[in-house]
This record gives sequence, structure tokens and C-alpha cells, in this order.
Amino acid sequence: MPSRDDVLRELRLAPEWRLRRAAPAAPVDRTAESTGASPSSTASPPAQPAAAVAADSPSRLARIAALGWEDFAADVDACTACALCRTRNRSVPGVGDVRAQWLLIGEAPGAEEDARGEPFVGQAGKLLDNMLAALGMTRRENVYIANVLKCRPPGNRTPEPLEALACRPYIERQIALIRPGLILALGKSAASLLLGTDASIASLRGRVHRCQGVPLVVTYHPAYLLRSLQDKARAWEDLLLARRALGASLAEAELPADR
Repeated sequence: MPSRDDVLRELRLAPEWRLRRAAPAAPVDRTAESTGASPSSTASPPAQPAAAVAADSPSRLARIAALGWEDFAADVDACTACALCRTRNRSVPGVGDVRAQWLLIGEAPGAEEDARGEPFVGQAGKLLDNMLAALGMTRRENVYIANVLKCRPPGNRTPEPLEALACRPYIERQIALIRPGLILALGKSAASLLLGTDASIASLRGRVHRCQGVPLVVTYHPAYLLRSLQDKARAWEDLLLARRALGASLAEAELPADR
């Protein structure tokens, strides 16, 4: 009767079985996904424990904290710190003026953003462009647009804690590089991730918060406004508050309005 090792060897499971026992937290070999092997032979350790270690790695955090714009997008695209790198089509680092006074931050890319590699496109993006136009701005001039997460969660689901942990160093680096006069958080999820709170959007709106020392104003996500037209007037109030907060920030820093 064949031994257990003989059976494993015949099914081509023995090498992978020994490798997983030796290094259970090793990163997933993405090339194995295209070999056509059976699901059993390509089984890998659960993604989340490995992601937690990678996201907290001191060397990774130090590398991201030292990134310049010339390397930022490539570093985001090469990131494997969470499982989203295996399900997204394109990473979405951000777009706009890297010396902008206005930094607009959403939660995560959606389907169209995932396809095009640019944040806030489609109908929600058009509404955001209209909101900016009402203030006399465009997304390319004095405005930078990004998301906390740089990869789309499958089905546009809410980001998991380890996914947010993995991406947070990137948005923190963008804030440090841009040095905006104001951050506009678009939607409750973005506000919660940036401010570290689970408070309702109703309680967060209407006042000025701080994120990395930068004034932050919370407003509704454009996708929500497409479904809730009655809140567009409140969103306009938020934009006016943001403009006042930016003016106060510039006056405090004694920076010219057109730097």
C-alpha cells in the first residue's frame, strides 16, 4: 500500500507542503496563478496574516516615507502588502497638481477608476468636477485628488482594516509631499480613515478638523450626492466652509494665495 508521502508526491503536493511548513508567512507567488496547476498545488498561506506583517514592516514604512513624486506611482503599483494587488486591474495613485492647496481624498477606487487608473471618473467624477467649477477650479490646477486606498476592493466593498493599514502610509506621504492648505474628505469612510473615528458624517460636517497638522473639512461623497440630491445644498455649505478654512490657513502661514 502506498505511503502518505508517496501519495503526496504523486499528486505533486509534497514540495509545496514542505515549503509552507518551513515559511508559513511567505508572500504569495503570483506567477503560480498562471501555471494551470490544480487548486491544491497552488494553495498559499492566508493573505491577511502576511499582509499585516508587510504593512508594518519598518523597512517598508521607511521606504514610503522617503518617496518622491518620481517614484511614487511605481511604488504603489508594485505594492503587495495586501490581497487587493491580486484582484485590481490598475492601481490608482492620484491625479492633479502636486503643489495644490486643495487635497481631495475619497475612500477607494471604483470600477471605472480601476479600469482607467484615475480617481473620480464617471458620473461621480463629473459631479465632482462641477463642484470644483462652482469654486472656480479644475482637477488639474491647484487641486490634487486621491483615495486612501490605491486599489479597488472587490465589488466596491468597504475596505478591511488590514487593507487600510497597508495603504495609509501612501496617503500620509502624499499629504507630506503636497503640503496642502486644506484637505477635503469625501464621504464618511474617507473621513473615518483619515481622522481615526467612527463618528457619523452628520457629526463630522460643519467644523474644521486636523490631519497631519492640515485643516480638514468633511463633506459627502459625490456618488452619494447622485442618489441624494437633497444633500447637494449641504455639500455646497461644506465647500464654502472649506474655502474659508483654506483662507484662514493661508493667512496663518502667510503664504501667497497663488503659490
